[in-house]
Amino acid sequence: MGRLAVILGSNALGPGGEEIAAAAAEQGAAIVQRHGVVEDAFVLPHSIDHEANLRPLAEQGCDRVLAIGSVGSLRPELEVGSLVCPDDFIALNLGDSIFTDARAHSAPGFDRRWREEVIAAWSEGGQAPRDGGVYWQARGPRFETPAEIRLMARHADVVGMTIASECVVAGELGLAYAALCVVDNLANGLAEEEVSTAGMEADRVINAERLREGLAAVLPRLGAVGR
Repeated sequence: MGRLAVILGSNALGPGGEEIAAAAAEQGAAIVQRHGVVEDAFVLPHSIDHEANLRPLAEQGCDRVLAIGSVGSLRPELEVGSLVCPDDFIALNLGDSIFTDARAHSAPGFDRRWREEVIAAWSEGGQAPRDGGVYWQARGPRFETPAEIRLMARHADVVGMTIASECVVAGELGLAYAALCVVDNLANGLAEEEVSTAGMEADRVINAERLREGLAAVLPRLGAVGR
């Protein structure tokens, strides 16, 4: 089996982010910073070139991807700090594909067997994520309105801006793909206070330490440098 790649999201930028990346790199995994490596040059979700991020991984011998994503919860019971490993997604307004021919008619999705490995490893490490759930990908970069959140909550559990697009491209490149989503905020309208970037960043600082510890414990179980 080839090498494991870990894709880090916005929760790896800012305070604690360097430690998260280091925890993954120390285990021999290939590391990609989804939004770039410099906080003040942050690549907005709708501007990310997922093929540019993922194709080098396939060329370097990686065969599976563990994607870390920051999400908003669409359900009050999924509190800030919760971990979710989604098993499906909704991305109705997106048409991501690396192909311009009939191969673009794919049936994308998270890799079932790889998901099971990730969930088992994370559970053994002491931080069992929620097994399953639907990820709704919004285009971004703005937050969703309360009315949009009410619509999404009828069909999904968490909302984000990157994972579905990344999953599609990864599959087309032959990379098994699973995502671990960290709830960094309650979606707009679910909490008493309004959603704000400042509020999210405060919660991300808390979640960063948990994520760093989780990666350090889990990656050896997943065979980061091949099995």
